[in-house]
Amino acid sequence: MSSLPLSIGIYNPAHRLGSVTTRKPWIVQSSALKLDLNASISTPLSRREAVGIGLSFSLVQFLHPRTDAAAAESAAPDTCEYTAAPSGLAFCDKAIGTGPQPAKGQLIKAHYIGRLPDGKVFDSSYNRGKPLTFRVGVGEVIKGWDDGILGGEGIPPMLPGGKRKLKIPPALGYGMRGAGCKGGSCIIPPDSVLFFDVEFVGKA
Repeated sequence: MSSLPLSIGIYNPAHRLGSVTTRKPWIVQSSALKLDLNASISTPLSRREAVGIGLSFSLVQFLHPRTDAAAAESAAPDTCEYTAAPSGLAFCDKAIGTGPQPAKGQLIKAHYIGRLPDGKVFDSSYNRGKPLTFRVGVGEVIKGWDDGILGGEGIPPMLPGGKRKLKIPPALGYGMRGAGCKGGSCIIPPDSVLFFDVEFVGKA
């Protein structure tokens, strides 16, 4: 399954998945997650909605917060000094990787923890024990992820082994539609700023 960043995507009337209209669903890489997401939410989610939200996993996480090392690190006070790009996307490198930078369209693997502004974890690949696999820079994940990993104006590309915090504005995330919405409530509320801890594992 793809992670939340991947599955939810930005709204675009040009792409329609089931009864939910999305820009282009993130490609959910984990079949288990895909099944769980569909089982948890009556409206099928796109691939992007799944990165952004391994939804059914996210629901479980809301009810049963993770207590492993990755979760503890994510919950720790954020002392990172973010650098903002003209797009509004902000980043803070915790560790600089080594090796070749990713190329647009390349299949890569990345671990991540996604949080809302209040610090609540809505999705984590660490919790599933498997990094997200997707083609970077081609819209399989939300725009904030593509730019945050591939690099862009004011943002250097991540290198294999690198760890980076991303602060993604709504326009580069799930926008006014939010994600994982059902019965008037959303796992990711509309117009949410998203915080991700991303570890670029490397080429898939």
